[in-house]
Amino acid sequence: MKKILLVDDESDILEFLSYNLENAGYKVKVANNGEEGVRVAKSFIPDLILLDMMMPEMDGVETCEIIREADELNNVIIAFLTARGEDYSQIAGFDAGADDYILKPIKPKVLMSRVKALLKRSHSNETVPVNLVNIIIGDLEINLKRYEVVIKGTPINLPKKEFKLLVLLCEKPGEVRTREEIMDKVWGTEVIVGDRTIDVHIRKLREKLGEGIIDTIKGVGYKIVG
Repeated sequence: MKKILLVDDESDILEFLSYNLENAGYKVKVANNGEEGVRVAKSFIPDLILLDMMMPEMDGVETCEIIREADELNNVIIAFLTARGEDYSQIAGFDAGADDYILKPIKPKVLMSRVKALLKRSHSNETVPVNLVNIIIGDLEINLKRYEVVIKGTPINLPKKEFKLLVLLCEKPGEVRTREEIMDKVWGTEVIVGDRTIDVHIRKLREKLGEGIIDTIKGVGYKIVG
C-alpha cells in the first residue's frame, strides 16, 4: 500500500483529499502545518507528499527544503498542491526540490490520475545501468547503489531528481543530452512539468558541484565535461 502525506492548513482540503485517496486504496496521514509535516514525514516515510504552498509560519517552500535535507526522505516524491499558478511560484517550488506542481481546484478523478502518475514515476525511468556501480569523472565520484556523490573529496547530498539528472549526464561524458531526453528519462512522460524545471535543477547541480563540470549547449541541452 502506497503511503501519502498531506500537508495543508485548511481542514476541509485535508478532509477532501484524505477521503478520495483512502477510497482509492492509499494509506494517508495529514499535517496541518509545515513543522508538523516535517515531523510526520520523518516518522511515516511516505512515498508521496502533497504539500500546500501558502501556509502560515512555515510555508510550503521552506517545508519542502527541510524535507529535502533529510536523508531518510531522499526518495520521496513531493508535489505542491496550490491555487497559485504564477510562473515565479512554480520556479520557487521546483527550486526547493519539488517534483511537480498541481493547481487547485482539481477534480477527484484528475487528482487520482496525477497521484498515480507521480507514484509510477518513483519506480520508473531509472537511468542507472544495472552493471555499473561507480562513475568517476575527474574530481567527481558517484556511487550508484548508495546514492552518494563526492566532489573533490567532499560528499554532497542530492535530492533524487538531481541525482538522476547527474547520473544521466555522466553515463556518457562529453555527449550532449537534449532537453527532451532529460525530461523523458528523469521526469517521465506521465506528468507535464514546467519548462524551467530542468534549468532549475541544472543550476542547483552547478551550485553544489562547481562551475566547469556541466556545459550548456544553447538551444540543445547539456553535457558533462569529459
